[in-house]
Amino acid sequence: MAAPTPTGGASTSDVLTAIKNIVTALATAAQNYLNVQGLINAANISTPTLVSTKAGRICSVSVLTAGSATGLIYDGALLTATTKPIYVIPTSVGTEPYVVNMPLSFGLLVVPGSGQVVTVSYS
Repeated sequence: MAAPTPTGGASTSDVLTAIKNIVTALATAAQNYLNVQGLINAANISTPTLVSTKAGRICSVSVLTAGSATGLIYDGALLTATTKPIYVIPTSVGTEPYVVNMPLSFGLLVVPGSGQVVTVSYS
């Protein structure tokens, strides 16, 4: 008795296209995850620092050294761009890291409070 001849199913091209679509979707999901978690870190910020001059996302902030005043994170591309505050940095070391997860239109300006040392992650 002869083996039955397949009468339907996907072609090799269809299967390869499906695999390509799965790989593309996984790569997109991984990139989106990293964008929200932060791709880049700026560590040991103790003075007003212009971290980025591009649109992006501030993901989290860690207070490494407590300060006597709160700090601020601004959406700005200059050291003097303090008109768009987006996050108040707590004065003390606490539950770390603090999740900010805010979009930035202009840039990332970090101004620690007096005596504070902070680290931020951003994309």
